[in-house]
Amino acid sequence: MARLNVFGPPQEWPDQDLIAFSDTIDPALVLDAYRSGVFPMPLADAGFEHTGWWSPTQRGVLPLDSLRVTKSLRQAAKHYTTTIDAAFTQVLTACADPGRPYGWIDDGILGIYTELFRAGHCHSVETWDDQGRLVGGLYGISLGGLFAGESMFHDKQHGRDASKVALLRLVELLTDDHAESRIIDTQWQTPHLASLGVIEIDRSEYLELLDDALAVPEAPWPRRDDHA
Repeated sequence: MARLNVFGPPQEWPDQDLIAFSDTIDPALVLDAYRSGVFPMPLADAGFEHTGWWSPTQRGVLPLDSLRVTKSLRQAAKHYTTTIDAAFTQVLTACADPGRPYGWIDDGILGIYTELFRAGHCHSVETWDDQGRLVGGLYGISLGGLFAGESMFHDKQHGRDASKVALLRLVELLTDDHAESRIIDTQWQTPHLASLGVIEIDRSEYLELLDDALAVPEAPWPRRDDHA
């Protein structure tokens, strides 16, 4: 599937991460944006009422074979169970906690991604402790071989490594016959993500990888999942 370029030719985008604004946002536009290499993020905290559309000049991506799984993470994973799409609303709500630093998930984003989940385009991975508590997770958009990670969280008291365990489960799910063409988009690279194997690539290289990823079949997402 070719990119739709709903934001115009990439060579005409500004040489900065923020490439456009819009007054409106809806699920169809969000999906077209991801297919174009762009993602939304509200700008209310910066004093703007518009939605910002972003395509970082240096994109953070996690190749599936680059995830750094330490011995301690493997040991930690044994103390948790994971599910897929079993508690999407809880994961989304935890990621949107206004008490988190640099929070950006507003009510509009909550509604749109919930609708995309119901349509089968958005997915969550949940991590549970041995008391049955949701202690970590992540969510993102899946289109062909692209998984666009939106946010992740962990319970600081009961699940220090729980978000990493969720990421490990995600990589395991995506690792199939098409793994070489699949990518996990993390938007930006942070020191924490770099420690897990996330690398930075130029925008142009990301868009080339995106073309290949969109041509790959969807991952075998279960709608519900037994504990694993």
